[in-house]
Amino acid sequence: MSDDGRMKTAAGQFTPVPGDIGANVHSMSALIRAASAQGARLVVFPELAVTGYDLKLIAQDPGLCVAPDDPRLEPVRAACRATSTAAVVNCAARGSGGRPTIASLVIGPDGELIARYDKLHPYGDELDLFEAGTEDGRFTLDGVRFATTICYDNRFPELAERARADNCRAYVASSALEVGNDSFESVYPVRARANGLYVLLANPVGPSGVGECAGGSAIWGPDGALLTTAGTGTPGLAVAELRL
Repeated sequence: MSDDGRMKTAAGQFTPVPGDIGANVHSMSALIRAASAQGARLVVFPELAVTGYDLKLIAQDPGLCVAPDDPRLEPVRAACRATSTAAVVNCAARGSGGRPTIASLVIGPDGELIARYDKLHPYGDELDLFEAGTEDGRFTLDGVRFATTICYDNRFPELAERARADNCRAYVASSALEVGNDSFESVYPVRARANGLYVLLANPVGPSGVGECAGGSAIWGPDGALLTTAGTGTPGLAVAELRL
């Protein structure tokens, strides 16, 4: 963060290859480096970006669930270290019980894990595969407090309300939203405006288990105004400066 309290952040979008952790980690690593070249200190990625949002594939192959220290994530950790950038990487992660969770792993600028958040509200077919998390997601970067959420979590306004009460300044959402989903208009800007939070949304491009996704990753200001978008249909970054 700059001396005048400004921090550039980014929401990254790409087309995950179903089940190909190596390819997806490579895509995220490249986006981390590209975001850093634009001055970003933090990059957030879509829901289940590590494997692609393909629940049947994840159910059939337990090897698609990763651990926070999984060596397959090393290229992302290396990109964070090389650029001094933090990243929010979403995956199917091994849980403490018998089932995995949908988890956001927050990797710090030194490549080390600084936080893990497990999705509180799995939805639809996710309920058959994943266990729910039990705690709100929080992490601190350069003295700034962030909240982490995942897709359907954002339909619950109390998560953003708790983030505001907990002195968070920004609200980071990893999602998988199909074309036509109303969340871009009726959820994310509303959470920003109602709670005075910056909101970062990362959403994938291409086919997924929820239908065709078109990206639209974006950042909204605390007044609910759209600051930037990565556009639709192609991989890319939404980069904006947060005034903190």
